[in-house]
Amino acid sequence: MRLFLLLISALATVLVSGPARAQAEFCDRQIEDWGGPALANGISLHSLEWAPFGSAEWGWETYVPLIQQELGTGCAASSPVFARRLADFQTAHQLPSTGVFDQPTFQTFRGLWQERRPFIMARVRDEPCPEPPPLYQLGYLVAEEEHADRLTRLLRRDVLEAYRQMVAAARAEVPEVANDRELLQIFSGFRDPEADAARCAAAGNCDGLRRAVCSPHRTGTAVDLYVGQVVGLGVDNTSPPSRLHMSRGATYRWLVKNAGRFGFVPYAFEPWHWEWVSPTGGYAGPAPTP
Repeated sequence: MRLFLLLISALATVLVSGPARAQAEFCDRQIEDWGGPALANGISLHSLEWAPFGSAEWGWETYVPLIQQELGTGCAASSPVFARRLADFQTAHQLPSTGVFDQPTFQTFRGLWQERRPFIMARVRDEPCPEPPPLYQLGYLVAEEEHADRLTRLLRRDVLEAYRQMVAAARAEVPEVANDRELLQIFSGFRDPEADAARCAAAGNCDGLRRAVCSPHRTGTAVDLYVGQVVGLGVDNTSPPSRLHMSRGATYRWLVKNAGRFGFVPYAFEPWHWEWVSPTGGYAGPAPTP
């Protein structure tokens, strides 16, 4: 019965549209031959039981904004155009070109996203954990840039400038951000490695999803941004409903499309976590002035 209801729901998503869904209607009509894969995607979008990051999840809607950005389409995950673009992606990466979302396809997406995070790739290469930047490279956030839930004082100066430019653009382009000054405030920036180690030891989660032994926050280039929250849950709550709520917001969706203009790349599992990449492709700070 549950599968039947999911099938009806997905079919309605693919075939039914109204004036408010003009763009989705265009997406649906453009490539009719991909209706079957579109229907399959519409079902699994909410029913897939999997654990892409180790903990159980249901559906893959949380990752749709990132996937749409990768595919170069704003069409819904249940649309034929999305299925066709997904098939093209699968072909390009030597996967079965079904147009149907599956776990091997997601792992390919995930690999691409990880490769754009220089800090993480350095860990993959077993490079030593970097030392924190010297104090002269760090700048203080002003009060309106800090989120009340977690006060974080410092960020590397070049990253702070990029962050400020990004926030200014978001406020100019996204009514949600312009009307709510809390959005895009930072609740974690530079974290001193010794203090971070003490916190993770006290919490007993140094190697888990919640806190890494070698955190990118030690570089002063990683920021945790407020992108909304479920009432009663924390700003960095990792439960599936929490992350899904964040991914549906206009703030996060704008970041996915635009943060790269300012040098920031995402961590797919945490909608709030973004890492700055220098124009040279790394995360190292500026060289000392002679």
